[in-house]
Amino acid sequence: MVSRRNLLIGGAVVTGAAAIPTAQHVNWSNQTYTRAGYSPDLPTPPAGESAWMNWSGLQKATPQKFAVPANVAELQQIVKESAGPVRPVGSGHSFSSLVPTEGTILDLSRFNGLIKSEAENKLVTFGAGTRLRLAAKALNDQGFALPNLPDIDVQTLAGSFATATHGTGLELTALHDYVEEFDVVLANGDVRTVNRQNDADLFAAGKVSLGSLGIITQYTLKVEPAFALRRRVWLEPIDELLARSDELAEQHRNYEFFYFPSTGYAAVLTHDMHEGELSERAEGEDDDMLATLQELRDVFGWSPWLREKLFSAAAPKGMVEDSTDESWRLLATPRPTRFNEMEYELPLETGVETLKQVVEYMDSRKDVFFPMESRYIAQDDAWLSPFYDGPRFSISIHAAVDESMDYFYQDIEPMFRRAGGRPHWGKLHNLDHQQLSTEYDKLNQFKELQATIDPEGKFLNDHLRHVLQPSR
Repeated sequence: MVSRRNLLIGGAVVTGAAAIPTAQHVNWSNQTYTRAGYSPDLPTPPAGESAWMNWSGLQKATPQKFAVPANVAELQQIVKESAGPVRPVGSGHSFSSLVPTEGTILDLSRFNGLIKSEAENKLVTFGAGTRLRLAAKALNDQGFALPNLPDIDVQTLAGSFATATHGTGLELTALHDYVEEFDVVLANGDVRTVNRQNDADLFAAGKVSLGSLGIITQYTLKVEPAFALRRRVWLEPIDELLARSDELAEQHRNYEFFYFPSTGYAAVLTHDMHEGELSERAEGEDDDMLATLQELRDVFGWSPWLREKLFSAAAPKGMVEDSTDESWRLLATPRPTRFNEMEYELPLETGVETLKQVVEYMDSRKDVFFPMESRYIAQDDAWLSPFYDGPRFSISIHAAVDESMDYFYQDIEPMFRRAGGRPHWGKLHNLDHQQLSTEYDKLNQFKELQATIDPEGKFLNDHLRHVLQPSR
């Protein structure tokens, strides 16, 4: 979205400023940011067992069994014979400990692809292990589209729905709200087809299930005719942007922004409906932008004033992207650079003011560089949806995979909680059942339903017991 070449001002200013022989600069340049205990490697499993880790490498496990069932019958047999815990895995893009277990991990990647399309009813059925991008492309080939997509589309349908993954748009709901029906393998191995007509409670609970109710094998989704969007990106001072953020959310179909810590600027992204010829998506340079922000931190973190001034002088002014394309090509962005993330969904009335506090805190730290993301999401009715009782303002904070995240929990999470925030289930948080039940009104009802259909807790690992069961 923003060229590193533009931001480095031809390299001359950066090189010259970096050569300033100050004690602050020398001391700053000699420090390391790698957190203690970081390792990018898989764990070493005991003999005969497997090793697994998630996308960021933060969550790791050595399950006794790592199974990739080929069909429903094989999956039923595995579930029936396993003592537990049994945990499904999609793309491993959840940062929280939803998957790790020393029991059985089930990879659903063979449950993929378009199974059925009912054009007249605008309904499609996909295997639960289908990646979002592949589903979106298959729909486009059929003349359909999902109403919205998240900013990363490598997740599976099951993983996205189970964690309440969302895109952005004040009038657009999270992805699980597109679900009309699903098939689930229960703890005893039985298969049940669930919709709002035949089991309203299990349907409302199962749309955001955390993988705790059973193993979902396929989804039937409501879709709409394929459509095109116009994408616009520009940089704007964060103070000016926050003063009109709610207004922008009302004006645009999709609206979000990324704040760059210690620069005073945010990148704004909007998408609106487009008819006519397509220019196709412009080539992005997100990794170049991240490299620049990291370099500014590494070289000039000792001088917040200089760091901000350099960015302000180099940042492109006005519109930096204006392109049109099919919706599925624009809404999601590749994220090759790996990170860890915490995200909370806040009431609209507290969202912007809380973000101002987070911005002030992040600017006070000289060691952070990763952008913060903010989005708007509409209300839906899934029991464990963070958006169950109203629209929300989403704030995501990130750190490079090898850098410290202690301040996520110590300093920023309390800000989110004071503002009435709810954690994204797939992102990092430090809350237990008692704390979560004060924010999720349906959590106890969900827990009771889970215990009814899975009385032995076959689908619960340590993290889910912490979330769903009161401490003794």
